[in-house]
Amino acid sequence: MRRAAPVMVALSFVGAAAPAVAQMSVDGRVEVTTDDRRRGISWSDGKPTAAAGLTLGLPAGFDIGARVSGTRGDPRHGDSDVVIDPTLGYRRELGGGFRVDAFAQGHIFAGGAGGLSYGEGGVDVGFLLGPAELIGEARYAPDQAAIGGDNLYLGARTRVGVPATPFTVTASIGRSSGSVDDPIRAARLRPDGRYANWSLGVERVTGPITLTVEYTGTDIGDAVSVSPFANRRDSGDRLAARAAFSF
Repeated sequence: MRRAAPVMVALSFVGAAAPAVAQMSVDGRVEVTTDDRRRGISWSDGKPTAAAGLTLGLPAGFDIGARVSGTRGDPRHGDSDVVIDPTLGYRRELGGGFRVDAFAQGHIFAGGAGGLSYGEGGVDVGFLLGPAELIGEARYAPDQAAIGGDNLYLGARTRVGVPATPFTVTASIGRSSGSVDDPIRAARLRPDGRYANWSLGVERVTGPITLTVEYTGTDIGDAVSVSPFANRRDSGDRLAARAAFSF
């Protein structure tokens, strides 16, 4: 009889923990792309690369994850080979088709010379109406030596599913700006000090496989830059393809 109490306590603990475990989820993704482009500029020196990511969904709308992708010795990131993007996120459904996503994210570079890693935070506000989703986004990286100042990105993107087909049309537009402490380092994220970017793409989803073709462009000029981080040759118009497997 004296052993019954610990057993009952253990069973009670397991019963209480079960709902929390049930709220957790794990999502993974691996992909290959002809060019890893972010906000209209290449992060893989204009070359093909691969990436993998894992996200753990937590209770109360939180999630934590990380993505690893090859940077192919890109001068933009000090000739680094790999970037790791750890992320802590939060999502809340507001009703009426609205939702809010907030996150804090790091960009940790390996294989490059000098201090290259930096962090940023952001907020997305999304609205879903039938097959269409419209998202307004804001990203801010506080003043850091690795990026020669601070960086603000404001943009909007949309996704529209084509009825009765596996295709989705995507589009985006945005603008990057910020203060400059070190013009050499600031050229990493803003080769022209400030710039606008845009994109238009098509996705095809078949089960866990997503195939994407996307055009990206910017208004960044082609003038010669004194900064080795600017890498202007990979900041213009580009058509890229991507294949991803989700699990």
